[in-house]
Amino acid sequence: MTEPLDRIAAALERMSPAPLEAPDFGAADAFVWHVEPDRLVPVPKVNRIEMGLLVGINRSRDTLLENTRQFAKGLPANNALLWGARGMGKSSLVKAVHATVRAEGAPLKIVELQREDLTSVGRLLGLLREAKERFLLFCDDLSFSHDDQHYKSLKAVLDGGIEGRPDNVVFYATSNRRHLMPRDMIENERSTAISPSEATEEKVSLSDRFGLWLGFHPCDQDEYLSMIRGYCDAYGVEIDDATLRAEAIEWQATRGARSGRVAWQYFTDLAGRRGVSVAL
Repeated sequence: MTEPLDRIAAALERMSPAPLEAPDFGAADAFVWHVEPDRLVPVPKVNRIEMGLLVGINRSRDTLLENTRQFAKGLPANNALLWGARGMGKSSLVKAVHATVRAEGAPLKIVELQREDLTSVGRLLGLLREAKERFLLFCDDLSFSHDDQHYKSLKAVLDGGIEGRPDNVVFYATSNRRHLMPRDMIENERSTAISPSEATEEKVSLSDRFGLWLGFHPCDQDEYLSMIRGYCDAYGVEIDDATLRAEAIEWQATRGARSGRVAWQYFTDLAGRRGVSVAL
């Protein structure tokens, strides 16, 4: 008789696992949130570049850095949406800002959350709420497709529902879209709904819940070349200006684009050809 009961008890435990225990937040400065099962995995070394190597985004850099400093000191701070051109340093800036504030002595942690795991964000916030540390919750490349309901979970981070967003958590997201939703999805809502303005309000207003909107725009050729020269100087790759200019412009032409990401990809190729190791 006890064997069937044991099997039932084991099945119930699998259906309702024990509450997640808080990890040792002193083990690392950065964590990645995983689900099934829920867990925070420490990241020994964050993949990032130094703040000084980010060119052409001074205003966004200064605004986000000051907001993060306020938060790290326990002062009011806004959630931030970094939106705009691909490859212009949005996620690099978030990671660089975290490193800068850490270097200034603030015990700030960064937790990366994947867009696909937004439905679990309530459980994550409950875990972070109980901790004494302060957390920068980061979601890279945030956007929503047709019939995607993940955006509703995002409101738990931005508004916090009845509990409110934990005082020790601020949310930074990057996106190529200013309004996070596809434009044709929004237009379709307007054209088919009985009340067009009400039908689109929930989707369009999602971005409005971010206190900071920081725009990133395509760089010009001088900025592009300046990025590469900065990388060369920082990592000790020797190349004359004329050769760098000719190669870098040819590289951008083959890619059909010019951005910070393309500049880094050219520099990676250059460093490899020159036999220089690049450790992030």
